[in-house]
Amino acid sequence: MKKDNENIMIDDYFSFNNGDVIVVGCSSGPDSMALISMLLKIRDKYSLKLICSHINHNVRRESIEEEKYVREYCLENKLIFETMTIEKYGDDNFENEARNIRYHFFEELVNKYHANYLMTAHHGDDLIETILMRMVRGSNLSGYAGFKKVVDMGYYKLVRPLIHFTKDELIRYDKKNNIEYFDDSSNSSSLYTRNRYRKYVLPFLKSEDNNVHTKFLKFSNTLLDVNKFICKERDESLKKILDNGKLDIVKYLALDEFIQKEILYFLMGEFYQDDLILINDKHINLVYSVITSGKANITATLPNEVEAVKSYNYFYLRKIMDELTKYEIEIGEAVKLPNGHSIKTIKESDDSSNYTCRLSSNEISLPLIVRTRKMGDKITLKGIGGTKKIKDIFINEKINIDERDLWPIVEDSLGRIVWIPGLKKSKFDKKKNEFYDIILKYR
Repeated sequence: MKKDNENIMIDDYFSFNNGDVIVVGCSSGPDSMALISMLLKIRDKYSLKLICSHINHNVRRESIEEEKYVREYCLENKLIFETMTIEKYGDDNFENEARNIRYHFFEELVNKYHANYLMTAHHGDDLIETILMRMVRGSNLSGYAGFKKVVDMGYYKLVRPLIHFTKDELIRYDKKNNIEYFDDSSNSSSLYTRNRYRKYVLPFLKSEDNNVHTKFLKFSNTLLDVNKFICKERDESLKKILDNGKLDIVKYLALDEFIQKEILYFLMGEFYQDDLILINDKHINLVYSVITSGKANITATLPNEVEAVKSYNYFYLRKIMDELTKYEIEIGEAVKLPNGHSIKTIKESDDSSNYTCRLSSNEISLPLIVRTRKMGDKITLKGIGGTKKIKDIFINEKINIDERDLWPIVEDSLGRIVWIPGLKKSKFDKKKNEFYDIILKYR
């Protein structure tokens, strides 16, 4: 690590390419202001396009002043500035909900500017805190590793280039470079779990070894390497034991016990996605007890009104109301849907909106099915490449929770999602000047 904080060059720690488009999460704190400054130093060298994304969390009086400062900083440095204000919170877990909103906004900007990177200012201290919290809470190898420096999100990469530095080093960088920043007063409150680790545990660890963050980074990378190997084993096992989204219990119980637990973490992750923070070892053990129960039919309640269900030889997760709303219908000339809408096969249309879908029978497998969403649903979006979670699309499009369980998903007989009526088209959708022999209309 470079000790000359004034002259830190971020491209010594991450490989940039000419013309990179980068969305940068910036709170106005010392970490994110340091990151913005470091990127500005190399902007001309790599012809970078930088988009500064600021979230007004709307919980402190200083928020308006901070937003104004970041806006003016961007104007002065010829940076694109994007901001949003969180108007209200409905989740009991403030930190979790704020994070979800933050990252959904970041992803909207990635799509808007066709960015290839999203960069956040997470640093070495953040990694230590995350690892310790996961160890106390309970997790699997991936969770115990904290977070990765680079995460492949499909059509862009999430990068944390400051993971090699401590908070103190970043503050020294700011001071030596005369960078103004704001201290978030809520960071000193012991109300939040992370702050308690920051105030009481980190100082002790650093008193033992001032470079302890490098040891935690090595620990994290070791776990991630091991986890990569385990994931291959887990995925091979999943292919053998999953039947239409349900787990074959007999085949599952024949697996190694460690792989069994890894599969449960994976399934819970796919189902809860952004809300996985609500799940810990206690819930994994509860799910395992349902699977191994001697009863033919048994359920257990999990956070956010989710049920773990054992039905004879199969196990699956579902929202508690799922059985009342679930449907799966083959598409013929017309299908009347439970949400009051319909999908019709039509002969011609000039409409190019998301309410009309054109498909070629040469590229898909018939028949087409319209159904409700399932755990882990993903779609390969038209014109973007890579996959996107259906849950994320619902959130980005601000679809009410009550509507999501009834919203139609159209897939072919191979289980590939070809259309989310009214919302998104897949790579299978055809333009009017391309070959297609199927036109579907959502009304």
